Amino acid sequence: MVDHPALFHKYEVLRDIFRRLGSSLVAFSGGIDSSLLLKVAHETLGEKAIGVTAVSPTFPAIELETVRRVAEEIGAALQIVETDQLQIAEFVRNDASRCFHCKTDLYQRLDHIRRKLGFEGIVDGTHLDDLGDDRPGVLAARAFGVRSPLVEAGLGKSEIRALAKALGLSNWDKPAAACLSSRIPRGSPISRMKLARIERAEALLLREGVRQVRVRDHDGIARIELDPDSMALLHDPLRRERIAGELKAYGFRFVTLDLEGYRSGSTNG
Repeated sequence: MVDHPALFHKYEVLRDIFRRLGSSLVAFSGGIDSSLLLKVAHETLGEKAIGVTAVSPTFPAIELETVRRVAEEIGAALQIVETDQLQIAEFVRNDASRCFHCKTDLYQRLDHIRRKLGFEGIVDGTHLDDLGDDRPGVLAARAFGVRSPLVEAGLGKSEIRALAKALGLSNWDKPAAACLSSRIPRGSPISRMKLARIERAEALLLREGVRQVRVRDHDGIARIELDPDSMALLHDPLRRERIAGELKAYGFRFVTLDLEGYRSGSTNG
């Protein structure tokens, strides 16, 4: 039940966008932004709304569990497509255009599915707070006519979480996630080996109880970023020793803790 008048108005704007589309694919990552879109799309369009998730070496396996669970909770149809950005030389090069090439590959696939189903539109989870970030993927979205209903409805992150909570989404407070390639500094080539050890390292830290984590891979140096509340977990010397030993077994030469903690885009410089 959405009882805040301003939020209810934006919710109705979202519903109206989907009504006008008539049918839509939702680029669905399992994060709260695309989850809210899939929820509202399904409420409005029923079987004419489908979530599509691209699984690749850059997509953490743990996120796929969330994708399936949330889609099932919503009751929405879900398609999983296999992709491999490591076959794209421009992506592997890992310069400032990396996300553009990744999203171009994604939206080409989604557009193929859209045309096959005879659907009208594709939507993504870009929101107002994203617009100030370095988002070359947005350019790829626009090239394929992908719409961003959260932007059109004037929704930022805090409102998205509030609306998702009001609509009963179980992942309304899920920490932000990003593709594994974002942990590799620009200019350092992306490889399957790097992605695999980053994924294993972050999965380990999540099992240790941290809430939000990024393991940045600086050519074999693991720079761990944690949310402030999780920093205290590493006060335990035995836990630190265990984590460092595991990460070295995964292929990291040195393991460090970034005292500034988690922050989005810290490898973009």
